[in-house]
Amino acid sequence: MSASAGAPVALVLRHDPAIGLGNLEPVLRGRGFDVRVVDTPQTDVSQLDALAPDLVVVLGGEEAAYDTDRHPYLADEIELLRSRVAAEAPVFGVCLGAQLIAATLGARVYRGERKEVGWLEVTPTDAGADSPVRHFAGVPTVQWHGDHYDLPEGVELLASSAQYPNQAYRRGDWLLAVQFHPEVDERIHADWLAAWGDELPGYGWSRERMLEIQATEGPRAAAASAALLGEYLDGIAPRRASSPVE
Repeated sequence: MSASAGAPVALVLRHDPAIGLGNLEPVLRGRGFDVRVVDTPQTDVSQLDALAPDLVVVLGGEEAAYDTDRHPYLADEIELLRSRVAAEAPVFGVCLGAQLIAATLGARVYRGERKEVGWLEVTPTDAGADSPVRHFAGVPTVQWHGDHYDLPEGVELLASSAQYPNQAYRRGDWLLAVQFHPEVDERIHADWLAAWGDELPGYGWSRERMLEIQATEGPRAAAASAALLGEYLDGIAPRRASSPVE
């Protein structure tokens, strides 16, 4: 699955078909990636070659990163991520993905006091202003999570929000993780409202208000998402190019 065999490979670890790549997929395919999606609840993740893909993308899900007894495939994902971290092999995580990466790096993942839900803004830190996350400065993005994580050692904090301080972090040019949801496109947004919209009033939102904001801010969020992932991929491109041919 390496770039030496042809197109670079992006292995996508998906936990729920309703929580897919969305805005991120056209960027990956536009950069020439062979995108291979694995549904981890139905897969023996322990049999995946952690270092073969050029990039691993870990998506969101309703699972908790600390609930590995109930969801043993999460423990296998952490082991896969541990191998990639040791090799400094590119990893990009979203929401649950960011939490799993944090757990891999030895940080605590825990239930927050209150879910963070809605179209909300994140604020880049000084480090974030010089990172791919800067594209979300002033751009609302979808949040829909109740878990959080301590900031792992050896990473840079890139963004915070009023409710959850650790919204994005990176290590070098090869690891980037975000708590918010840059992948949410119109279809994913509609699916989430259908599946989980009943809980919105408890957080000061309604389906109607979410749809209004999606109509006005969705295109900006999609552009920011493309810029964020594109800049990250630009950063790891020299790493791929310098990989030895197998």
